[in-house]
Amino acid sequence: MPRTRTPAEAAAGKLVFAVQEVLGRQWDDMDKYAPPGQPIGVFAMSAFFGFGALASGLAAISLLTPVGPLDSIWRLNPRAYTRLLGLGGWAPFPMAAICLACAAAAYGFAYGRRWGYRLGIGLLSLNCVGDLANVVLGIEPRAIVGIPIAALLLWYLLSRRVRSYFSRAAAHAA
Repeated sequence: MPRTRTPAEAAAGKLVFAVQEVLGRQWDDMDKYAPPGQPIGVFAMSAFFGFGALASGLAAISLLTPVGPLDSIWRLNPRAYTRLLGLGGWAPFPMAAICLACAAAAYGFAYGRRWGYRLGIGLLSLNCVGDLANVVLGIEPRAIVGIPIAALLLWYLLSRRVRSYFSRAAAHAA
């Protein structure tokens, strides 16, 4: 007997279906791919990492064309732009790597994959350590804002409910 979806799950399903249709990958039944009972926070983490993939992908493209239409995105963090441009032709590669990692984590969270869960925890942990180093070394004092945010996200991801969901999801996928 199929379970009843919440309005948020129904809207998310329609959004995912629309994206898949645009990409030419139509799936009739999302429950085949995403295990039932996905917490809304896991869906939100998928969107969070999806946004990270989009932002870092745009940053990588903007570094390929330093005097281009995407330059205005660097107004948020001009110091990072200057430092990345200092890498020369290698500048887009770190952002492209972040883009791929975030895209993989977004996919893993959306479809309840345990590897996506682990990747997400790794990315958030690395971000937290990087923010802490930036603050302690005085490189970027504003990075202090990211530390409690990453810590709260990690706290949520390490909660019993989320760990249980990914354990069930692994069993569902097998």
